[in-house]
Amino acid sequence: MSVRTITPKELADLCGKADKIDLIDVRTPMEYQEVHATIARNVPLDQLDPAAVWKSRQCGADSPLYVICRSGSRGQQACQKFLQAGFTSVVNVEGGTLAWEKCGLPVQRGRKVVSLQRQVQMIAGSLIVLGVVLGWTVHPACSGLSLAMGAGLFMTGVTDSCLMGMMLAKMPWNRVTPAAPSCSAR
Repeated sequence: MSVRTITPKELADLCGKADKIDLIDVRTPMEYQEVHATIARNVPLDQLDPAAVWKSRQCGADSPLYVICRSGSRGQQACQKFLQAGFTSVVNVEGGTLAWEKCGLPVQRGRKVVSLQRQVQMIAGSLIVLGVVLGWTVHPACSGLSLAMGAGLFMTGVTDSCLMGMMLAKMPWNRVTPAAPSCSAR
């Protein structure tokens, strides 16, 4: 079953017509805190329990659940989890929060943070350089660190899932206590 999508503009138009819209943002709490659609509540992808989310909805089980992330990829993954759990009324927001912002739709901003993607890039790059330097100066086998990081980056590209990113999301500096409404009223 394929994931249904909606553009940010179409969702904003629905907000003007519907009493309530249920939009979840599946990014990490830090990403959500930095900037999010004002009508979204945070349910991080790594903590997503489709049955619990569906049960806690205040907008009615028959209304669609809209899913947003940064650019659409994690939203797609979240929608797949809902579909696999038997919940078919889920819709991914095309282009995610980036597209939402680009359309000039209302966002709430918090403090600026180093994105999870940039953290992964900095750590992966550092470990690759470290592996090369250690391979030259200590022992050639230390180059295996660079090989492992390269293989990890390749698998991230193939699977669209980053183990390092998931681990970094659980670090204390990437944790916040989200405080958002569970259902948005117009």
